[in-house]
Amino acid sequence: MEIAITGRHVNVSDRLRDYLDTKLSKVPQLDPRVQRIEVMVSHEPNPRQAKASERVEITCRSKGPVIRAEACHDDRQAAVDLAVDKLLERLRRAHDKRNVLRGRRRRSVAEATAGLTEPLSTDLPADESPQETDQFGTIGDSPVEVREKVHESAPMTLAEAVRRMELVGHDFFLFHDSDFDRPSVVYRRRGWSYGVIHLDVQEGESGAVNGAHVDGVAAVNGTDLSRARASVG
Repeated sequence: MEIAITGRHVNVSDRLRDYLDTKLSKVPQLDPRVQRIEVMVSHEPNPRQAKASERVEITCRSKGPVIRAEACHDDRQAAVDLAVDKLLERLRRAHDKRNVLRGRRRRSVAEATAGLTEPLSTDLPADESPQETDQFGTIGDSPVEVREKVHESAPMTLAEAVRRMELVGHDFFLFHDSDFDRPSVVYRRRGWSYGVIHLDVQEGESGAVNGAHVDGVAAVNGTDLSRARASVG
């Protein structure tokens, strides 16, 4: 496995190169197909970016998809640690997807199916009926998990919804807008700027919602809210 380390606006010391070689030595254990790892170490001279002045970008190239990770910190070695941790986590997820658990031994999909000499028959015996599918069309155990929660709430104004969202520290808040009598979601954008989505429920043949209204919301003194509405089909 080749490791190429380059610096942008910075000289990469031999100590940092050795540190990167040590940290990246775990990569082949998770993906033996990796042929080359490219590391870009850069420095941001802008003093306003001092807390994220050191950036490390890592790219793994193999026969499979390219996997990247990057991180910023005011300390170069700490940025390396963050970037490598992100990379290893993504490699671990990709590795787990390629494997199946059989007994106590983890085997690859190719190894687990190597003993199959005949194609699997998809015909059901005459006395068996097709299994029922779940709401996602999956038969049997499905990896898709949907957790449902029901919260009691009275209709409220947009200003009240924003206040409650700030109290719970979430990035969005579901509520029933008392001004428009519609299910709505307010969400955080940048700074003290918010957005709100109003559902315009129109029952079609399948009962699906066909449209929504999206509002851009700006907060003034925490309570005054002005809107610029756009329609989304």
